[in-house]
Amino acid sequence: MELNAWTQGLRARYDKAIACYQNGNRDSAACFDPEETKFLDSIGLKPINVHDFAEDWIHSGEPDWDTFLLIAAARRDYFLHEQKGQPNRKETASGDLPAPKATLGGMEWLPRITAKARCFLEGGLCHDIMYCCGGDRHFLKTHDLHPADFLRAIWAARGNEEAVLAFVKRSGTAES
Repeated sequence: MELNAWTQGLRARYDKAIACYQNGNRDSAACFDPEETKFLDSIGLKPINVHDFAEDWIHSGEPDWDTFLLIAAARRDYFLHEQKGQPNRKETASGDLPAPKATLGGMEWLPRITAKARCFLEGGLCHDIMYCCGGDRHFLKTHDLHPADFLRAIWAARGNEEAVLAFVKRSGTAES
C-alpha cells in the first residue's frame, strides 16, 4: 500500500461529502457507495463523521481540511492500535453525554467535550453528535487547544479526568 493512500482516500471522500452536501444530499450514508464506506470502516470512520466535517466547513469555514485530517489520524491510530481494527458496536446517545453547562475544575463544557472526544476516539458517537462541533471549537479556541491534540490527550489520560483538567490548564489560557 502506498504510504499516503489512506490520506488520499480520505481526501477523496471528504471532497465527495462536500459535493454531496452542496448538491442537496443531506444523507451521509447515501453519499458513499459500499466500497467508499468499506474504506472509511478500514480507518475507523463512519460516513457521518466525514459528512459532519464537510457540512461544518461549508457553513462556517471550519474546521479546515488539515484539522479534519489530524482528527481523523488520531481516530485511525486509536482504531488500529487500541481497538486492533475492531469497530465499536456501542453508540453513545446525546442524552448520555454530560450537559453543556456541566463543569470540571470550574470549566463549563469540559465534561461534555471530554466525553465526546472519548466516544469519537472509540468510534461510538451517535449520528446526532459531532466531535469538534461549534461548541467544542469555541471551548478549544478559548483554551488554545487544537482538536487533534485534545483527542490525543484524552487517549493518553485513559479516563483520568484530573489528567484532562491538568492538560487543559497547561494550555496557557485556561481560567481556573
